[in-house]
Amino acid sequence: MQQFDVVIVGAGAAGLFCAGVAGQLGLKVLLLDHGEKVAEKIRISGGGRCNFTNLDVSSANFLSDNPRFAKSALSRYTPRDFLALLGRHQIAFHEKHKGQLFCDRSAEDIITLLLAECATGGVTRWQPCSLKAVRYSDAAADGDAAQVTGTRYEIDTSQGTVASKALVIATGGLSIPKIGATDLGYRIAKQFDIPLVATRPALVPLTFDEAAWAPFAQLSGLSLPVEMATGGKKDTMRFREDLLFTHRGLSGPGVLQISSYWQEGSSIRLNLAPDTDMVAFLKEAKARSRKRIANELASLLPARLADTWVEQCTSAGQSVERPINEAPDKVLNLLAERIARWELTPTGSEGYRKAEVTAGGVDTKALSGQTLESRQPGLYFIGEVVDVTGWLGGYNFQWAWASAFACAQGLAASLKPGS
Repeated sequence: MQQFDVVIVGAGAAGLFCAGVAGQLGLKVLLLDHGEKVAEKIRISGGGRCNFTNLDVSSANFLSDNPRFAKSALSRYTPRDFLALLGRHQIAFHEKHKGQLFCDRSAEDIITLLLAECATGGVTRWQPCSLKAVRYSDAAADGDAAQVTGTRYEIDTSQGTVASKALVIATGGLSIPKIGATDLGYRIAKQFDIPLVATRPALVPLTFDEAAWAPFAQLSGLSLPVEMATGGKKDTMRFREDLLFTHRGLSGPGVLQISSYWQEGSSIRLNLAPDTDMVAFLKEAKARSRKRIANELASLLPARLADTWVEQCTSAGQSVERPINEAPDKVLNLLAERIARWELTPTGSEGYRKAEVTAGGVDTKALSGQTLESRQPGLYFIGEVVDVTGWLGGYNFQWAWASAFACAQGLAASLKPGS
């Protein structure tokens, strides 16, 4: 039976980075993954250029039952640290929007970097290799061979059984099953009585009742900047991003952001003209113009949306299909209110099939914020499998790097000779 200091399950962003750092800290590392290719999520992210981090990262950019949990790891491995690594590998990058950093050339550059770091650390990598079973042995209680070798875990794989002092779960969430997502990490957590926070799709397009959405389905492909909000008075989250109409509902960066905070059965609110005082705009237009209301709105909104909007208001009895100078102030005020506060109740989302990440996961109450070790000795959880979900814009990759680095440092401190 081959013996390793640590076995890492999952060759995505977190698993690859943890393996490379741990190997370079002197540990004997085995990295295994059931897929034929490594890091498929990196490969498809950011339109193929990988939004690998964000210049402005704090625990406030993450959703969790314990929002402060991520603070320790994020402070110990920052975006600047990852940029220094990119510099050593001579990878060019650029800022696209709101601190979001992308590769100039291709996401493959990040994968090449991670594989090179693993090679430098002497990491053994088995792919494709599926995990079949995990058994734990308490060395202090069992004595004999366990005490001599330091073995805690025996791991049955499709390439044989290995022994390891520690086990790191970096299997990700349930998002995008077509590239290999499974519930393996959650099953291992359950095996060792590690609690889970209920999972759900996050950073995902929202859908609406087909009949109710029919008037807006014709706007599919139309995009515009909006302000979007959800939640009650105390817990409202707001994002100002682009909105994209689809045949089934709403997508685009703004919707993906708000979807992580949306709860089934609750509403979302859109301000379609966030930089405009709509009451003042419509009253000023009434005083100077004889154009149709839809034509005036088209100076603020895409013309197709303005026309659809007026049609819907008219069908709802608001009678806005008229020249603006003929519209009563009451009608204009109602129109202004609806544009600035369009309230919608999604019926669901596009699910894990199109979700960029999975919210929920391994409960942080059972993990060390410093090392990511669970209350099960020698068992660690990192990356997306943990109940830490970042905003859109590179935050989830930064959590992968930071949690992986904290874990590797913890492993090295725990497993070094004489510890």
